[in-house]
Order: sequence, then structure tokens, then C-alpha cells
Amino acid sequence: MSSKVVRPYLLSKDEDGAFRVTVRTTRFNSQGYPLVSSEMLDDVFRTQAAARAFVKETFRVEAAQIATK
Repeated sequence: MSSKVVRPYLLSKDEDGAFRVTVRTTRFNSQGYPLVSSEMLDDVFRTQAAARAFVKETFRVEAAQIATK
């Protein structure tokens, strides 16, 4: 079983320099192995701070739940 925790929100920079938000969902199979699915949102942000503010406001999460890449 993997002990690495996957943060549910990922902020990443695309090839155009814009920031995108990916929402990740983790569920576990019968052996306790994590299965992660992800969906990139259509929203595009000019800065990482704007993307982070959008995630915090829209999903009402703490900063510890947001990963950056």
C-alpha cells in the first residue's frame, strides 16, 4: 500500500504559461491500494495566486490540500 498522500487539487502551468487546475479524486480498492482519477477544469488563470484563490473560494479548501507543479 502506498503511503504517499495525493492532494486533491493540483495547480500546473501549461505550455502557454497559463495556470490550470486539476481536481483529483482518490478511492481505494479492496486491498487498500489507492486509485486516483483526475479532471482538468476548463478555467485558465494568468497567475498561480489567481488559480489558488479560485480553488480556495470555489471548493472551500485549505492551502494544505493544494499541490503545485
